[in-house]
Amino acid sequence: MRYNEAVGYILDIPRFTKKNDAAHTKIFLKHLGDPQNSLKVIHVAGTNGKGSVCAYLDAMLRSEDRRTGLFTSPHLVKINERIVIDGEAAGDEAFCEAFDAAFLAAREMEKDGMSHPTFFEFLLGMALYAFHRAGVEYAVLETGLGGRLDATSAVEPPLVCAITSIGYDHTQYLGDTLAQIASEKAGIIRPGVPVFYTPSSQESDRVIEQTAGKNKSFCKKIGKDAYEILGIKDKHIAFSCSSDYYGNTTWKLNNTGVYQPDNAMLALEVMRYLFAEKGRPQRWREALADLKWAGRMEEVLPGVYVDGAHNISAIEGFVKSIPEYAKGNIILFSAARDKEYEKMAAQLCRGLPADMYIVTQIDGDRGAEAELLGDIFRKYTDQPVIAAESAAKALAYAFEHRDGRRIYCVGSLYLTGRIKGLIQEGRTDAGL
Repeated sequence: MRYNEAVGYILDIPRFTKKNDAAHTKIFLKHLGDPQNSLKVIHVAGTNGKGSVCAYLDAMLRSEDRRTGLFTSPHLVKINERIVIDGEAAGDEAFCEAFDAAFLAAREMEKDGMSHPTFFEFLLGMALYAFHRAGVEYAVLETGLGGRLDATSAVEPPLVCAITSIGYDHTQYLGDTLAQIASEKAGIIRPGVPVFYTPSSQESDRVIEQTAGKNKSFCKKIGKDAYEILGIKDKHIAFSCSSDYYGNTTWKLNNTGVYQPDNAMLALEVMRYLFAEKGRPQRWREALADLKWAGRMEEVLPGVYVDGAHNISAIEGFVKSIPEYAKGNIILFSAARDKEYEKMAAQLCRGLPADMYIVTQIDGDRGAEAELLGDIFRKYTDQPVIAAESAAKALAYAFEHRDGRRIYCVGSLYLTGRIKGLIQEGRTDAGL
């Protein structure tokens, strides 16, 4: 099947399937030849930061000369971004080869009276198949939603688990307390499999520790005492590690998010477990400094930033990451309907006063309406609030009225992807 036809088929899957359990995913993988069995899997869950942790792990594993596969979601511009092999998104030919295998497996399941794999299941199967075909050794898998019932949990047992910060998101599916959400995230923990986690709250930490205890799994909390932030300079954040294992040196991330050292330390401790005395932290340091993780406090043009913060705790981290000298900027915002966008808007207006707020609707049915978002922002600020009907018009308006100010695009990874796509196409002029 040609690439565009394959992508069209995948994007259409949500229209004709239903949510499946782990047993269903395992059968799907069996039809694919159980490609996961040849992989050393690192399983990552959490509310915020799991994509960054996965990217840091992938980069450091490659610095150890290991062949890697990275499965993350969502994609920003092109769907191939979800399947990364040795640091590069799968090419169209490899993508189509994996699609053909998954398509045939799905057809076989339907012949047996089973439901078609979900959108996420299908892409997971494609990724694992592609990893196996490419001779990948380590596969880093990011959960899509939660953990306990996530399709990635059908790949077991993992070599090690990591859980990032826990916050309020997808409460309609995961529960409305931090303990309930943590219970779903901690569902990735398997008997005897070590777990490393970032502390968030007493109630969520307790759930993770108890789940690890029930599974007789080694459990280590990676708190803020594991590192010290040294400062933000030249678009990098610098920090030092408390343990002598990493050496008496400065570590840098190609990012200014104050929350990123948390993610980096979690990834570092997983690497320390995997490689112990055979590890080469100097190589890890270089890998982290060189890595650019798209969509997370990413400067896509001079003075234009995109950040995928899409829930309350992530917006809080975003606000803390904006330097004092950068106040007086333009905020371009959009959010999905199922997010707590009013609380996010209130946090932005109170914590990061801007000269102008531009709101828009993300593509598709998931987006909150621009006029609704505009009315909400006007409740929390006296500054101009502009409602634009599309991301293209919102970005054009921001550039037309920029006047030397920074532009921060935030609120949704889908918005981030759309903005990046527009910029790649050169569509930043007011004549759109």
